[in-house]
Amino acid sequence: MPVTVLFSCEICGAAPDCQTRTQLEHQLLDLRHGEYLDADPGHWLTWHGRGIYGPQRYACGEHRGELKAHVREHYGTLGWHPWAMGPHPWAGRRGTERARRLTRALRSTFGVPGA
Repeated sequence: MPVTVLFSCEICGAAPDCQTRTQLEHQLLDLRHGEYLDADPGHWLTWHGRGIYGPQRYACGEHRGELKAHVREHYGTLGWHPWAMGPHPWAGRRGTERARRLTRALRSTFGVPGA
């Protein structure tokens, strides 16, 4: 069954263009937490929160500063991650395939009685 992921700016609700959306889709499987990442060509910013740093958040090129301010206000006292300075290039997926398999296996056992 085909699935379309809908991305929108946390501030204004704008949707990314097709090429930027493709970049954002590739970042979904990344094993990062507490990091900002750029998504070009639309100059979008992704906050990979996960865990104590909250959910993933997205901002269009016009609202990158507002997203950083929001993240720093809510999570800035928890560590240095929200205070990272740019640029934030994406060099590909982080983590090995072995680590991703282990993560998937561990997630499948949570909440299952007797596992």
